[in-house]
Amino acid sequence: MPAHDARDFEFATRNVLPIVTVVRSTSGAYETVQAPWDDAYTEYGVTVDSGEFSGLDFQAAVDAIAAALEQRGLGRKRTQYRLRDWGISRQRYWGCPIPIVHCETCGEVPVPASELPVRLPEDLVPDGSGNPLNKTAAFLHCQCPACGKPARRETDTMDTFVDSSWYFLRFACSDNANQMVDARVGYWLPVDQYIGGIEHAILHLLYSRFWTKVMRDLKLVTIDEPFSNLLTQGMVLHHIYYREPAPGRREYFNPADVEVELGPDNTRRGAILVTDNQPVEWDGLGTMSKSKNNGVDPQVLVEKLGADTVRLFMMFTAPPEQTLEWSEEGVQGAYRFIRRLWKAVYEHVQAGAAPVIAVNELDAAQKSLRRLAHGTLAKVTDDIGRRRTFNTAVAAVMELLNAVGRFDAQAPQSRAVVREALEIAVMCLSPIIPHVTHVLWRGFGASQDLARTAWRTVDAAAMAQDTVEVVVQVNGKLRARISIAADADEAAARSAALADANVQKFVEAKSVKKFVYVAGRLINVVV
Repeated sequence: MPAHDARDFEFATRNVLPIVTVVRSTSGAYETVQAPWDDAYTEYGVTVDSGEFSGLDFQAAVDAIAAALEQRGLGRKRTQYRLRDWGISRQRYWGCPIPIVHCETCGEVPVPASELPVRLPEDLVPDGSGNPLNKTAAFLHCQCPACGKPARRETDTMDTFVDSSWYFLRFACSDNANQMVDARVGYWLPVDQYIGGIEHAILHLLYSRFWTKVMRDLKLVTIDEPFSNLLTQGMVLHHIYYREPAPGRREYFNPADVEVELGPDNTRRGAILVTDNQPVEWDGLGTMSKSKNNGVDPQVLVEKLGADTVRLFMMFTAPPEQTLEWSEEGVQGAYRFIRRLWKAVYEHVQAGAAPVIAVNELDAAQKSLRRLAHGTLAKVTDDIGRRRTFNTAVAAVMELLNAVGRFDAQAPQSRAVVREALEIAVMCLSPIIPHVTHVLWRGFGASQDLARTAWRTVDAAAMAQDTVEVVVQVNGKLRARISIAADADEAAARSAALADANVQKFVEAKSVKKFVYVAGRLINVVV
């Protein structure tokens, strides 16, 4: 399995498949055929083990492969654009005025720069009967800037996308009353991280890039691209319920007002509206929207379960770029986890002070919990700081809290290790549930707020292992998991694998044709 697609990498890791490198980083990482990697290498690098295309950087590889395909008559390289004309005018009062005057003699005449900006009247109240600017004589009637004859001012306004296409540039110098932008834009821009929903970001991203390049061409800015990184948020899905009081007309009902009828096998049989006990139709899962009346009022949940519960549920249920299915059970699960964390910390604190960890005095169980705690810290630091995968960060802390719950914390050094593990759990969750973790951190007796405390550093020594669990395959099929010394060489690994009773059943009296040992990860015996 190539090591350069996240989904393929996860599949290969889960099924213990060989992972092959065909792209290596320019820094020299990922050089070996298989190694204990944490995730796929998906950055631009240099091709390896790719036949005639080896040793090429990203662009050179693309060009060479395209040329080879064209030479073989299998395809050709082409740049394709799908941009359409941007209609920016709107027949409504709000928005940026379009600085054009319509004259019967001169036609369409731009408003002179000395008369800019054109200002909208501020005392208009739309009544739903059309654009009120058309009925406002003081705005509508003017003189032609070219010939001085009576003329009519343009009453269409620009789409509000025009405003939002360059607001990020204006933020850098919003106090400048004489220019659109100034030199401060060069300091603050480009924006480090752009985050937006898919339905919004598609258009806004295009318009923002267009507007930035226009301002670049006008020498107003020097940047070429407005944003350095893009994170496109997934949509939130919820159940849709409706009735059809008349053909072709639907009336939608909020899921909170609907009671689902389940059959004996827990399958959906129907649904009724709670207020009248009459049936409603289920239209599956769909994006939360006002038109479908399937949104959830976060204020109700915040008042009932707290803001941190809502944040934890949304961060844990799905990666930010994927769709999220709203679930009342999931929200309750997030609430229960926070209560477990709260209970674990306060039971530990109420049991009395814990001593300082004496690393040289720890037994195997204490070392194991400490290794898990610092492994969790390392993973969460990477998940939040680099990968932006909050769900896996939360899952790692949940695993750590489960381990703390199973751990016998009676001995002094056990309590010391548990104290450290709980502190790490609280710190790791602080970006996601800041209110709860603030109180818990103070509960530890900290003199400084958690928000002002430096992020903890991973102790590499704590993560060192005396033994590792290695998967043993016979002819490519999983047959055992064995524990061997972390620094075991191939001879020691072979001896331990062939001594395992379950491996012996499949090897029996056959001769071993090949023995493959991936240190600390995998043994494959071929017979």
